[in-house]
Amino acid sequence: MAPSTTDRKQAEFCPTNLLTWDISAAEIGARVEALSAQFRVAHDAVAAVPLERVSYENTLLPLAHVEAMFVLQKNQLDFPQHVFTSRDIRTASTEADKLLSELKIEMSMKHDVYQRIIALQEKCQPNELKPEAQRLLERLLKLGRRNGLHMPTGIQDEIKAIKKQISELSIDFTKNLNEDTTFLLFTCVELEGLPKYFIDSLERVEDGDGYKVTLKYPHYFPLMKKCSVEETRRKMEFAFNSRCKEENSRLLEKLISLRARQAAILGFDSHADFILDMTMAKKASTVANFLDGLSGKLQALGEAERAEMLHLKREELKKTGRTFDGVLHAWDLRYYANQVEITRYAVDHNILQQYFPLEVVTRSLMEIYQELLGLRFELQDDAKAWHEEVHLYRVLDSASGDTLGYFYLDLHPREGKFGHAACFDLQPGCSLPDGRRQVAVSAMLANFTRPIASAPAQLQHDEVETYFHEFGHVMHQICAQADFAKFSGTNVERDFVEAPSQMLENWVWERAPLIRLSQHYRDGHSIPNELLDKLLASRLANTGLFTLRQVVLAKVDQVLHTQPLADCVAEYARLCSEIMGIPATPGTNMCATFGHLAGDYDAQYYGYLWSEVFSMDMFYSRFKREGIMNPDVGREYRTCILAPGGSEDGGVMLRNFLSRDPSQEAWLISRGLLDDYSSGKGGVTA
Repeated sequence: MAPSTTDRKQAEFCPTNLLTWDISAAEIGARVEALSAQFRVAHDAVAAVPLERVSYENTLLPLAHVEAMFVLQKNQLDFPQHVFTSRDIRTASTEADKLLSELKIEMSMKHDVYQRIIALQEKCQPNELKPEAQRLLERLLKLGRRNGLHMPTGIQDEIKAIKKQISELSIDFTKNLNEDTTFLLFTCVELEGLPKYFIDSLERVEDGDGYKVTLKYPHYFPLMKKCSVEETRRKMEFAFNSRCKEENSRLLEKLISLRARQAAILGFDSHADFILDMTMAKKASTVANFLDGLSGKLQALGEAERAEMLHLKREELKKTGRTFDGVLHAWDLRYYANQVEITRYAVDHNILQQYFPLEVVTRSLMEIYQELLGLRFELQDDAKAWHEEVHLYRVLDSASGDTLGYFYLDLHPREGKFGHAACFDLQPGCSLPDGRRQVAVSAMLANFTRPIASAPAQLQHDEVETYFHEFGHVMHQICAQADFAKFSGTNVERDFVEAPSQMLENWVWERAPLIRLSQHYRDGHSIPNELLDKLLASRLANTGLFTLRQVVLAKVDQVLHTQPLADCVAEYARLCSEIMGIPATPGTNMCATFGHLAGDYDAQYYGYLWSEVFSMDMFYSRFKREGIMNPDVGREYRTCILAPGGSEDGGVMLRNFLSRDPSQEAWLISRGLLDDYSSGKGGVTA
């Protein structure tokens, strides 16, 4: 029988981080072979169980335990491709990812194992299994049908081949983006408007007056927001949305075709319908209605914001005697959005970032999370990691003293490193065969600006927001207490997974937390009240256009995955013009740089907006009303939202925390579309 919730609380912990990082390219290959053999043997043992003798103990439980073992070891072998400085190790890790992903597909499609799962379902009496074990059984049955295991052998073989091709193409797509080293050269004049701190951080060209500006986030976004030279911004935007254009465009075309073929074989109208069958939304028509509804509500606001930006552009060009073309280009959006914050709200982000030194933000962020969730973090001084800049922390429950897990922080860009901000689940928190509990280990990756000789690393306010978001994922992974690796951490519905971390972004828009998070790098003062008031007022700045941009990305994702063939360049350009009134730059292909399309978010990018509705509801209805640092609400949040992992449906978790069905009301307020939060009664669901 599966352990109950009470059993889980009493289980002895195995408070060990089992991950090691002293590894060579050759060792990665050898360990792939050993792990593959071990994984096959375990599945063959289940397949050998006579059908009439299947039981929870000899069928479901062994599959759960071997998956936990496999996930842990696979993560240790395929994670280095995202973080190691050695190209040889990154290459070996990428190859390991391909081989082990193919192996997992192969084992998930073993018909003899699937027969045992069916037999177990038929044999089990009602309520014989504990709820999480029953959920696991039902999940494996559904996944088996989604793999075509109920279909003829020839069809199964075709699906297996398609899945392996999709896996390999997706890995190559991500690798191309990670390995991109494109940079542009600009002079000081061409970088006008950028702060001295930023320019001093750039690499100088030998025997020249140029600076190297990469397409990594710490360079790209500050330049696009602050550089007053339009031609510099145009060149950067063109290069950024042309990354890996040729190779990734080909890969994406193949991915879309293969996904459509797989969906058709399995009887779905589209790949989107196939994928969404496992989410809260369930079908593509629901997502389409959701996105159209949001777009309609935001159109007037977006048009007003675009008009304001065009006015600022016209006035700026008039001062310099340049011609105004009446168009807000893609390379204008972030710059004039920043100008709106300066002119309307008097927020100068060059000044503001001086109050957010990375060390101060990190310390204060950890204090806030510890107080809110009832945790304690301990830096592991002697811990080894994949790079000298990486730090490891131990997480303990502040009441019991139990170790809940560990997390790594890897916060600065390097060549070959994963280019976005993300949280990676490295060691699943789950029950072990000996009855003990394996604690979770996760890693947060970011690409924050490095310190320079004259100043510490400083964060833009939106980077502080990103920090809170990704660290929210870390907490989700570590606080989850599911029994099975299949439901560990953030293994929830894809359109719910962002909600817990999005909810925690709200703390960087509240006065008290911002005072704690800020400390001027020179004199140690917190943000002055006048500047803080301006920042808080600016939360609604440009929210219409930037939310509509999210709608564009979600819609292009849906279009690509609801049609067997689609011209992604043309579709993206059409949606940008129709929804935002901003043309896509000719000659670029944003979709070739859109990592989510190959990173397990295919047909699910809408989930960022979908889950944001829930995140705002949780924040406004509980924390905003009962106290944003209320430890009782924080504990309840940890219990209802974080602790279950994926062992419950997202909708069930929300209702448990909200004591009602979720509503769009709070989200509409957060976008300036409603005046006040009136009820807590519920209303239109996402």
